[in-house]
Amino acid sequence: MPGIGGMSSALLGIILVSVVALLILLFIIVSQYKRCPSNRILVIYGKVGGGRSARCIHGGGAFVIPIIQDYQFLSLQPMPIEINLTGALSKQNIRVNVPSTFTVAISTDPRIMNNAAERLLGLDERQIKEQAQEIILGQLRLVIATLTIEEINRDREVFLQQVNKNVAAELHKLGLELLNVNVRDITDASGYIEAIGKKSAAEAINKARVEVAEQERFGAVGEAKAVRERTVQVALEATETEKGKKEAEREMRIATSQLEAEAAISEAQANRKKTIEIAAERAEAEVGLKRAEAQQRISVAELEAETAAKENASRAAVIESNATLAEREAVARQRAEVAKANAEREILIAQRQRETALLEKEELVRQEIEKLKRQVDADAEAERIRRVAQGEADAILLKYKADADGLKQLLLAKAEGYHNIIRACGNDPNTAAKLLLLEKLETIVDKQVEAISNLKIDKITVWDGGNGDGSATSQFIRNFVSALPPLQEIARQAGMELPAYLGSLVESATNGTTEKALPRPAVTPAAKPPATKEG
Repeated sequence: MPGIGGMSSALLGIILVSVVALLILLFIIVSQYKRCPSNRILVIYGKVGGGRSARCIHGGGAFVIPIIQDYQFLSLQPMPIEINLTGALSKQNIRVNVPSTFTVAISTDPRIMNNAAERLLGLDERQIKEQAQEIILGQLRLVIATLTIEEINRDREVFLQQVNKNVAAELHKLGLELLNVNVRDITDASGYIEAIGKKSAAEAINKARVEVAEQERFGAVGEAKAVRERTVQVALEATETEKGKKEAEREMRIATSQLEAEAAISEAQANRKKTIEIAAERAEAEVGLKRAEAQQRISVAELEAETAAKENASRAAVIESNATLAEREAVARQRAEVAKANAEREILIAQRQRETALLEKEELVRQEIEKLKRQVDADAEAERIRRVAQGEADAILLKYKADADGLKQLLLAKAEGYHNIIRACGNDPNTAAKLLLLEKLETIVDKQVEAISNLKIDKITVWDGGNGDGSATSQFIRNFVSALPPLQEIARQAGMELPAYLGSLVESATNGTTEKALPRPAVTPAAKPPATKEG
């Protein structure tokens, strides 16, 4: 029986050893199965098969073969990277400052994860940020070099899209993914961007002022036209009814035009005062807006500094619990100090920019007010001159209309008189024309006599041939008088026959000329003087 007991003890020992070995083997197997949390990437490296240098797993788990394989974790925690880009050259060769914050993290895309395993495995967060920062700076400069200042400011979304496109493609080569881009403010040393903002604000203000002035001018012009038309209509009606008051009405219109000009000047002065007050209120509002924007920037900077301080405090707590991360603690403290200094510097810069903006805004408002005052004065003077000239033109036009109306009345009166004459002549136009011509005979004779009376004749020498009968002198006088057109000829050309007592025209039998036979008084034979003959 002692032999059986020894065999049982040996078998029990073998079984116990086998169980212990199995448990150790099971423990080793269990301990080599690595599970991957959701915020990390499990990187198994060594002999992984497939010609790959590493195998990346996000979620789930995998068995790590001892001796031939090993593993590490890559954190998916977002990493903010401060990019203080200064002096970047734009398309217009203007250097701009683009302070921004890029948030990156290791990508979960299978292809990009392998890049991260190959290039970022074993690096801490500071070293990863340093590599990403250089890439971001280079690509950001490249994007800015392809755009003008106006394009960057006008469409910030397109600018960010181009930044995402260029920067993300380069970060993928490191295994990183661009999560967010936050461009805080774009400035330049030359003040070009600020000048663009001032120009846009000034253009908007000037456009609004021009529109207001245009509407006020339309109203004033319409009112002036209505007043002018009313005045002209009243004057025309008064001219038709009261001819004797034309001069008084003209004086009244001139005085009205002067009063309108004075009213327009007063209105322009009131509009100028109102415009100046509006400009001052707008300037005050703009100053308040700038102050609010500056306060907002300061608050944002303080919040960012506070956030950074809290983040650094949490990291410091982690560092205190892990003695192996002493170096990271020092780096975090250094970054906190730098962030604090940067925040204080940003606050000082914002205060200085605010003071500068206030001074420049006050100067700009003063210049705009002076410019508007000169423009309003010039417009008022031009409107006054135009109104005075319009009043004078209206007065001259009404005078001509009055003269035309008077001439029209005279012609109408003559026409009425001629009509009455023709009707008195039994509606015989020839008889009426003869009557009218008879009225003008006296004037015609006066003109003939005037033509002879104006002749300057000192003396007349007549050569009578020596016969002494005076026939040459009488013949000269008769020929001289006959040179005048006879009344009978004038009447005959007019289609009239003068009465017999005015004489008649007879044809000379000797020379074929027409001579005028003067009327002779009727005499009796007894009254006829005796014929005598002078020797």
